[in-house]
Amino acid sequence: MGEKKSLLLSGSRIDPKPITGTETAAELIDNTFLAYNAGRLREGCRLFTESMLAGDGTVGMSLTGALTPAGLGMSTIIPLIEAGFVDWIVSTGANLYHDAHFALGYSLHRGRHDTDDVMLRDEGIVRIYDVFVDYGALLRTDDFIREVSKQPEFQRSMSTAEYHYLLGGYLRERENALGIGQKSVLSAAHEHAVPVYTSSPGDSSIGMNVAEIALDGYKLAFDVSADVNETAAIVLDAKRDGGTSSVLIIGGGSPKNFVLQTEPQIQEVLGIEEVGHDYYLQITDARPDTGGLSGATPAEAVSWGKVNPDKLPDAVVAYMDATLGLPLLTAYAFSKVKPRVQKRLFERRDEMMDRLRDAYRAARTFRDERAHASALPGI
Repeated sequence: MGEKKSLLLSGSRIDPKPITGTETAAELIDNTFLAYNAGRLREGCRLFTESMLAGDGTVGMSLTGALTPAGLGMSTIIPLIEAGFVDWIVSTGANLYHDAHFALGYSLHRGRHDTDDVMLRDEGIVRIYDVFVDYGALLRTDDFIREVSKQPEFQRSMSTAEYHYLLGGYLRERENALGIGQKSVLSAAHEHAVPVYTSSPGDSSIGMNVAEIALDGYKLAFDVSADVNETAAIVLDAKRDGGTSSVLIIGGGSPKNFVLQTEPQIQEVLGIEEVGHDYYLQITDARPDTGGLSGATPAEAVSWGKVNPDKLPDAVVAYMDATLGLPLLTAYAFSKVKPRVQKRLFERRDEMMDRLRDAYRAARTFRDERAHASALPGI
């Protein structure tokens, strides 16, 4: 009993120093985020900096919730891209659409969540909780997306990563023309060759505008199968080169599943031997007991083959608003880790897809040979 009790009480003593106001964000997290969800964020910050960004780790980020309208694209996501801390992204289309407003020189404003929405509608203002947007900015952004999507290089079937890369180039040109610096996540992703996918491309104003020009005969179409296979290829390539594959999940929803389903796609569908993502860090306000994917725990993900069971003790979920957790995580990372060499995965898509095809064909051949052998008499 004494030995077991000693082990249970082997954690660090809770004995923090008083806060003085001179602490850095990292010092605050390390020294005062000691329990409950603050403690989970501290564990997540250390997991991110000490394991996920270590060595040749590949980090996939998923984004849900209205993050870019609140400015988190500029304050957190772009810096993470530029530092090589995020290598590929799955985002809601809404985050990428509202992100484009900034690159086009349109402004979003702080407002109040309890403002009369009928009055806002009469004044031509759209509300995202306590963020206000001029309705005219939406219409002008729509115009830009439609005109760009009509250009010759878009008139084919393509993955959403290809589409976002091309669109990001146009947004970068507009930023340069306006002289406003880098304001757009897609612009930064284009510059640093970070592939950006959308798991539900029709579920946003970008997809709606692409659907509109389809009525006029334009040939742009999103290849969702390419998205599924390209993201699986990224993960397989990371693991086969001796590195690690990590997921940084901000929120939940469809992007969370899309970044995680890469492992079931590799194992269950393609039949390639694999064991799951190595590291899992999620910041979410969704509960697990409702049965929804947004709140599903990393332990549940193990049962699907999404997470390596041997790494489960390292998985962290911090239950908090992402607009609080992500800036703190970003500040912590910059204080602890030097910028990494960027992987520029968008430029390696063909190479990674070839590797996936080869692994799939080898696995299928092995599976077919076993099936044939088992069907022989006496076998």
